[in-house]
Amino acid sequence: MTREAANAQRVSIRSRRDSDVASAAEALVKVHESDGYPVEGVDEPEAWLTPPEVLQAWIAELDDHVVGHVALGHPNGEDAVSLWLDQSDSAESEVAVLARLFVAPEARRMALGRRLTQAAMDYADEKGLRLVLDVMAKDTAAMRLYEALGWQRIGVSKHTYGEGQETDAICYVSPATTPAR
Repeated sequence: MTREAANAQRVSIRSRRDSDVASAAEALVKVHESDGYPVEGVDEPEAWLTPPEVLQAWIAELDDHVVGHVALGHPNGEDAVSLWLDQSDSAESEVAVLARLFVAPEARRMALGRRLTQAAMDYADEKGLRLVLDVMAKDTAAMRLYEALGWQRIGVSKHTYGEGQETDAICYVSPATTPAR
């Protein structure tokens, strides 16, 4: 059995349940310690994972442990939403924001980020939604993932966090339809 086949048997992607939030929060803290992502939210990771605008969320499990997460949210004033609406004929009701994507360090190199993102893209296709996001310019691995999945850069914004701190962020829009896998 190949490594990929063995990993596929140990990994699942599914809709997040309320009972998954505490485990996802633990994984998020590990990611923050490893990568500095997110720049905010680790003081209250469960709250950061469950903002009111969440439309749907998924988790990745490895051997029944939560090791990854992604969420879609209703627009809430994000620059990526404004940029897309200015560049398209879309209405805000036709847009969702992909956010809170992470994979714990011990579960990397198993394509879980890709699989989580694809789950969100498939859901958006079913609902007739176009996805947007912003990613901090320092997060080059995330940008490579989105671009490999066909996402297009639509502009640059500033991500503001903490007490007046800010960093450049690249804004993306998903492909019009999910690419073939």
